[in-house]
Parts: sequence; structure tokens; C-alpha cells
Amino acid sequence: MEALSAGAAPCRCLLADSMPEMAATVADYVATLPAEARAAEETRQARLQRCLACPSLRNGTCALCGCYVEARTAKRRSRCPASPPKWREA
Repeated sequence: MEALSAGAAPCRCLLADSMPEMAATVADYVATLPAEARAAEETRQARLQRCLACPSLRNGTCALCGCYVEARTAKRRSRCPASPPKWREA
């Protein structure tokens, strides 16, 4: 796993932009989800766009719950942990 440099400020970005090796691991995990557990690609992309605009996004991780947003947004039954949520179950 690629680590961030000491003292580097976190970015409001996805894993692919901050930790490519972890992004590949998360993508592999998402690929193993059963089809009925996965959100539609259009839904996933819309969720990711909302996460990218959220101030709680830190290097592909949600600062509110600690999840990797690429994994959370891919699951049909997930929701945003913000109050109020920025997106809900699909």
C-alpha cells in the first residue's frame, strides 16, 4: 500500500488519486459483490460526485465513518453517514 508523505495535506479526492494500490484493492472488492448487492453504475457515479463535493472526503475516505467511498457508494443498501445524508439507499 502506498502511504501519504508525512506532513502532506489530505486531498478531497478518491483513492485512485491518492492511493492507487488501495484503489485497485477496493475495486477488486467491489467486483466480488453479488450483482443484487451492487448499486447501478449510474447511481454509483452520482453518489461519488456528491462525495467529491463533500468536505468530509479525505484521500478517498469518509471522515465521518472511515469507509472508502468507492466501496460504500457501490453498495445498493448503503447511505451517506452525514446528517442529513447527501445520498440514500438505491
